[in-house]
Amino acid sequence: MNIEVKNSVKPVDYRKSIQFLEQRVKEVISGKKKELLWILEHNTVYTAGARSSNNEILNKNIKLIKTNRGGKITVHSPGQKIVYFVLNLNKRKKNIRKLINDIENCIINILRKYKVRSFADSKNIGIWVGKRNNAKKIAAIGIRVSKWVAYHGFSLNISNSLIKYNDIVPCGIKNKGVTSLKELKIRNYKDINNIIIKEFLNIFL
Repeated sequence: MNIEVKNSVKPVDYRKSIQFLEQRVKEVISGKKKELLWILEHNTVYTAGARSSNNEILNKNIKLIKTNRGGKITVHSPGQKIVYFVLNLNKRKKNIRKLINDIENCIINILRKYKVRSFADSKNIGIWVGKRNNAKKIAAIGIRVSKWVAYHGFSLNISNSLIKYNDIVPCGIKNKGVTSLKELKIRNYKDINNIIIKEFLNIFL
């Protein structure tokens, strides 16, 4: 297998995870290491992507970590699956739009396993559920590309607290809400990691 699969049981510190990813990017570029799929969770942390602005912070008391991924402000917390990857686009199509489409399709396929119908929105990146005029976001996507190696990834709301989103304007989108599998009345998601791995490798292996 050309993609190493890493699965962390205990929450991983956000800064340490990004340091690990950035080191892996260098090792993939140099040919020393394989590509990576890494599933984990973070303790509660608010992160600001490259396109974020201060007016998206509604609670000025929160601690915010600036990061180099694309996108705006989001929150990670226990019960939310973080799916990081390092993918070498030099061995694939050098097409960022295609990469994002593939990630979107991966998430849609994961949710389909739970009989959840979801969709991508060309105007608002991420994956959404519900009616388009009243959709709620269930997964956020943020990537960065260095020498055609893509990294960071996506987050999928499983059973995390949605109240924490009240402190921010999630992903800079004011008029739409967020949801989770738990809020959608899905209780059995113990196989979620295996499903993520299978659907990811179906597309990227």
